[in-house]
This record gives sequence, structure tokens and C-alpha cells, in this order.
Amino acid sequence: MAGASSPKGIKYLVDFGPLAVFFVAYKLDGLMTATLALVVATVIALALAYAATRRIALMPLITAIVVVIFGGLTLWLQDKTFIKMKPTIVQGIFAIVLFGGLILKRPTLQYVMGEALKLTDTGWRQLTFRFALFFTFMAILNEIVWRNVSEDLWIDFKVFGIFGLTILFSLSQMPLMKRHMVETTEQA
Repeated sequence: MAGASSPKGIKYLVDFGPLAVFFVAYKLDGLMTATLALVVATVIALALAYAATRRIALMPLITAIVVVIFGGLTLWLQDKTFIKMKPTIVQGIFAIVLFGGLILKRPTLQYVMGEALKLTDTGWRQLTFRFALFFTFMAILNEIVWRNVSEDLWIDFKVFGIFGLTILFSLSQMPLMKRHMVETTEQA
């Protein structure tokens, strides 16, 4: 199992550490404290990732920028709306970037995952399109959820629902990835 000092451990820390801190802080002292904890944990996780790898991946960087902006607005204006909109904005940005890459004939997902996954050009286009649709759906779903359920239910959706749906969607793409996998000389 990868430790926190390995690149994979750092990735998990950046991806899930701030979310775990947010959830615990919410349960202990409510949304405003959780928002502050999320902002601080996100900045610390990004700094640790940079210190360990000397680079910052694009998706965590975009997420961190939105967390700092919308978390800061939440705290400054004492308005919970901004932090509740943050998942919508992040998912929306990801969708726009992926759709934009497709329009420019540069499947952006390939640049994000290209080292870990080798697909044909058709496979990258299809996977990018599907993820762009998924992120659009998730942005819309977050808007529906936070506007129509209690704060406690929205927190559970944010922490567990978004993560769970993302894992399920990613797993559902395995047949597409297998169909369009490029066999490298290492695999042969």
C-alpha cells in the first residue's frame, strides 16, 4: 500500500484529504468552520504535493483555485451559497475544458491521463466526450441537490454521493477503455 510520501500517496492526500477534513469539521462545528478547514486543507495538500513531486496537476490546481475563491466568499460574506455552488463550478469547468478540447480536436483527458492510460485517438475522443457529459450532469445534479435538500443531506451528497457517482461512472467506462487500449511494447 502506498504511503503518504509516495507520488500515489500524495495524489490521494490531495484528492481526499481536504474532503475528509471538510466532513469532520462540518460534523464538529458546522458549514462555516468546515469551509475554513477545507480552504486551509486544500492549500496545505497542494503545497505538500508540490514539495513532493515538484509539480501540480491541473485538476487539483483548478479545484484549489475554486475552493479558495468560493470558500473565501463564503467566509467573507457569511453566505453558505458560495460553498454549495463550488462543486457546480468545478464540475462545470471540467466539462467546459473537456468539450473545448474536443472542439479544438485535442482530447484534454489524454493530457491528464495519458501517462497512465494508452488509448487510440478514437478511444480518447469518446472517453473525453463521455466525461464531459458526466461532469455536466454532475454540475446540474449538485445544483438540484443543494437547492432542494437540507444542508446535512447536501454535505453527505458532496462527500459521498459525488465521489461514489464518479467511481461508478469511471468503472462503467472500462469496456470502452479495453476496446480502445493500445498495446505497448511493455505489454507485448
